[in-house]
Amino acid sequence: MIINEQFTLSGSSGKPIIGDCTYDDKSINPAIIIFVHGFKGFKDWGAHHLVARYFAQKGYRYLKFNLSHSGVTSENLKDVTDLEAFSSNTVSKELTDLNEVIGYVSLHYPSVPVYLIGHSRGGGLAVIQAANDSRISKLVTWAAIADFSSLWKAEQEEEWVKTGRIFVENARTKEKMPLNSTLLEDFNTHKDEFDIVQAAGRIVIPWLIIHGDEDVNVKFSVAQELAQKQLKAEIHKIQGANHVFGASHPYTLSELPVHLQQVCEKTLAFLGN
Repeated sequence: MIINEQFTLSGSSGKPIIGDCTYDDKSINPAIIIFVHGFKGFKDWGAHHLVARYFAQKGYRYLKFNLSHSGVTSENLKDVTDLEAFSSNTVSKELTDLNEVIGYVSLHYPSVPVYLIGHSRGGGLAVIQAANDSRISKLVTWAAIADFSSLWKAEQEEEWVKTGRIFVENARTKEKMPLNSTLLEDFNTHKDEFDIVQAAGRIVIPWLIIHGDEDVNVKFSVAQELAQKQLKAEIHKIQGANHVFGASHPYTLSELPVHLQQVCEKTLAFLGN
């Protein structure tokens, strides 16, 4: 039977990290997968529940969680509604949250191999974490970014510093979502530490880079840039795939989108090696 266990941890600035772990109680692989969502994403976005079920059916424990400042609350897990939390997010807070989750896994599943999967901005976080954390055994990035500052426009920065806030649009709802200048300040303060490309060159564990060649949000050339920094990494192109590999939110179908199915199959083969 497929089990879904909920958990809550203390995240950055006192905000909770809400997560769940999906597994088949009759077939458990010794390894555990941790999934890191992207910018404006969350653990229950789109088809993430089907991805969790896919890996659980293959014997893995699949853990996904909401970064503490994702803007998703325990009262509404299906949307970003806490815009104050969302606005005050920083890369430092996200890395602190990810470290907290890995610590939780290490405590509850000691000596179990930890595999890290990150999508988009979560892929950038995963690269930095994997470069610095010996607890990670394998890394997979899906449509990962190579630069945190790619998530805003350089010409916005002057206004951002002056007014203390800019806005990004939620493509689905068209809502204007605020970002405080603390995000920019944090990035500028830690530019070397948050250099994803530089961190890619320090990855020593097996790494699979997956990217769609019709991704208009993060071009396929970004995947190539990361792969050039770590020549031992495997890179796999999903033909015709967009940034979310055919998923959408809400996602009401019972089967994975074709491209996301390919992503899962390729990831499974890599993790099983």
